[in-house]
Order: sequence, then structure tokens, then C-alpha cells
Amino acid sequence: MTNNKKLISILIFVLLCLTACTPHEESMSMKKGEKTDKSATFLFNFTPATLDPHTDDDYTAVRAGVGETLVKISDDLKLKPWLAEKWETKDNGLTWTFAIRKNITFQNGKALEASAVKSSLQRAINQSYAMRNALKIKEMKANGHTLTITLKEPIPKFPSELMHPNTAIIDVDASNITKKPIGTGPFRVLSFDQGNQVKLGRYEHYWDGKVKLKNAIFAFNEDANARVAALQSGTADIIYRPPLESLSTLQTDPSFKVSGVPSVRTHLLLYNQTNDALKDEIVRKAIDALLNRKEIVSSIMNNQATAARGPFLPQFPFADSTANEQRGMTSAKKYLEKAGYQIKNDKAIKNGKPLSLSLVTYSSLPELPLIAQLIQSNAKELGITIKIHLVEDSDEYIMAKDDWDLALYSLITAPRGDASYYLSTNYLPGGGLNASRINDDKLTKMIQQLNSTVDDAKRDKLAKQATALINRKMLTSSIVHPNIVVAYNQKVKNWTTNPSEYYMLTQHLDVTP
Repeated sequence: MTNNKKLISILIFVLLCLTACTPHEESMSMKKGEKTDKSATFLFNFTPATLDPHTDDDYTAVRAGVGETLVKISDDLKLKPWLAEKWETKDNGLTWTFAIRKNITFQNGKALEASAVKSSLQRAINQSYAMRNALKIKEMKANGHTLTITLKEPIPKFPSELMHPNTAIIDVDASNITKKPIGTGPFRVLSFDQGNQVKLGRYEHYWDGKVKLKNAIFAFNEDANARVAALQSGTADIIYRPPLESLSTLQTDPSFKVSGVPSVRTHLLLYNQTNDALKDEIVRKAIDALLNRKEIVSSIMNNQATAARGPFLPQFPFADSTANEQRGMTSAKKYLEKAGYQIKNDKAIKNGKPLSLSLVTYSSLPELPLIAQLIQSNAKELGITIKIHLVEDSDEYIMAKDDWDLALYSLITAPRGDASYYLSTNYLPGGGLNASRINDDKLTKMIQQLNSTVDDAKRDKLAKQATALINRKMLTSSIVHPNIVVAYNQKVKNWTTNPSEYYMLTQHLDVTP
């Protein structure tokens, strides 16, 4: 009996110890969990209709760290290997051989081999008219981890085309690519709530190092003020493009950090050349003369931009700076008179018809409607009536319709550190982004010669000549080069603002508990 009592006493003592220890151990476990189960919410300004990287113009799969391309661009706008570790051509750009990295798997565990890359690229050119035109692939052969691509014509800068997000490599056999693409990136898609967010989970077998966040949310809201409110309330950790008028408030709050870097994006005014009035370059020059770029930079862009003298940043060796110097209302009036217009009763009239134009833009970049209103106001002083139309999908609208005259638009013009892509897609007849319906024989020959030239110095010269012609004929008005502005909670670590705007959620992104 005595022994039984001793045994019971010992058991009670052990149970008490275990009970006392459990909360401490749970606390330790929670602390360990806090270190490994980190999450962050990123709030973006464009709302994609699909996650299919081959058709999504918002590049969500690459931006959210789901998909990766064969080639990427560094922060200093230099090409660097990504899924392809090296490449070469021995015939001046007609045939290219890419060595695909080994020991990479898709997020479903399937090995990445050249055959999978071939299938993905084939799907990209089948799904995307723009990619089909840009890549000009005639034939692809896969052998193990070697992919050989033969083009329809030599493209000396072909690897730079393969860093476009629409060429992201995915498993084409996945069952629901529009909502759940399977890529090779650090994050896999858990769910896609269209118009709201993408929920992401860490891919544990990511090939390029440990992924610091366990979960992430890539959310969307085109309302810039709502994005700031989300950051201030703590429902978002990082927001893209806060309204410029909010920057001083965010910069003085120690809870937040603001990052602003020059982008390779340009805000542009497009002229629809199916409009009889806008076929006249003198009329286009009159409208361009109304663009007070300095006022736009200071009053609308809050000095987070530089005035543009062409589509490319001036530090690029292919940028031309011979923009139209005749600015202001007086110059604009002289241009209109030269084009045969008379100002009567505050109306610009030619052949008895007043000059009235429609201007299409969108609000996901909040400064664009403000710039549109300034253009409208200045044009009214000159006797030109401009009606502003806000549309949701401006890309589809201006490419598919001809019922617009002007389009205030924003484009990444040199994401590869090269001029060829922008010039080809925007100014060649049939170009994937040639919304203005431009068909200029001299410019076409320049761009075609650029696309077949290997020597970098000669390429820069040709690109500069092409840009000078665009400026001289005012085929497009380049307005400003905006900074990329990102605001984030001070607990966010390793955020990098890439000038290309392609890479956002990376394996390095981290938060402190």
C-alpha cells in the first residue's frame, strides 16, 4: 500500500511538471512558428482578368513570383540568366541554343527540361499575337536540357525577347492555367479571387534558395487612396503607386518607408491616324505644343517624374533628345493656322467644321485622368473640344476600336535596355501595340534594319534615328517618365523596386515579427 501511494505521488508530480511545462513549450513553438510562418500582403494597382502568363497584360504571374522566364533583367537594366543558364548563336541570330538549368522543378514536382520549355513557348506564341510577332520562331528542338530555336529571320537581340513576362515558363498540362498556373517561381498559387487577390504559398523546393515568406497575398485595387488607407490600417504591408499627394504624409510617418526610382515607363499621348484631322502632323504638333510638361511634373506628378523628350530615358545610348521645342499656346495657335484652321467664336474651325476630339484614358494610374483634364483645359483655350472617356481595359479598347482620337497611355518602353521591342510593337504595321495605326514607310525600314543589325553601336544609331523621326513627325507625344513609387511598412525587409516593374514578390522578401 505504501508503495502504491508513493507511485501515485510520483505520477501526480510528473503530471504537474508536464502541465507546467506545456504552456512554455507552446509559447516556444509559437515563437518558432512566427519566424517561419511569415506572410505579407502586397497591393497592386492593376486588376488582372486572368493569371495565364501568356495572355495576361498585367504580368501577374511573374510579378507575384509564380512564373519565371528564361532570361531576366537586373536592376541596372542588364540581361542576366534565369531559367536558362547560358545561350549562344553562331549565325548572327538566326539559330539560338539555350542551356536550361538542371535540378529545377515546377511547383507540382515535375522536372523542368527543354521539352517543357518548348511546349510553354509554343503555347505563348499560339495564345499571344504580340509574342508571335516578337519572337518569330520557325522551329524548336528539345534535347534533354538543351533547347535550339530557329527563327524566321535573324534577331541579334533575341534573348532579350525571352525576358518578357508573356514568355514565362509554365506546365502547359496543368488543368486550370487561367486561375492556377504552375510555374517554377518561389510562390505557388493557392487561390485566385478575380478582381480581389491571389493567395500564394511558399514553394518548398524552389531552386534558387530559401523562400523567406510562408504565405503572401498579391491583392488588387485601382483606387490609389484606398491603397494608402490599406497601408495605414495594416491590411496591406506594401502598396504600389500610392497617390503622389500622399507621399509627404507617408514619408514623415516612421511606420512607413517610401521608395522612388526612375522607371523605364513613359506616359504618352497617342494619335489615332484613322482620324482625318490627326493624319496631319501639323495638327499633332499643335496638340503637343499644349502639353506643359514642367507643370505636369511639378503639379500633377509631385516632382516624381522627369519631362520626356522622347519615349526613352535620356541615359540610354539610343535615346534621341531632338523633341519639338515650340511649346505653349502661341506656338499651338500658329500650328493650327498653318494647318488651315481659324479661331472663330472660341472654336478652331476648318472647312466649316470645328475640331472636336475624344480622349481615352484609364484611372489605375491616378495621374493619367489629371493629365487628361489639363490637356482638355489647354485645348479649350485654343478652341479645340476634347471629351474624356475613362475605360477599364485601355489596351483592348484602343487596339480593337477606332472610335477614339487621342489616348493617354503609359508604356514600359525599354524594359530590356534595348529600343527594338518598343519600336517594333508600336510603330511597325501590324505591331502588337500599334494602336495608332501608324504606317510610315521610312520608319518601317529603319526599324527593320535595326532588327537585323548585330553591332550595338550601329543599333543605337538606328534607334536614335527612328526616335528622331517619331519626334519630328509627332507620331506620338512623349510626356513624362514617371518614377516608380512604392510605400511599405517598416517591418518589410529586402524589398527592391526594379525599374522594369516585372519582379515584385521574390524569395528574398521578408518581414520582421
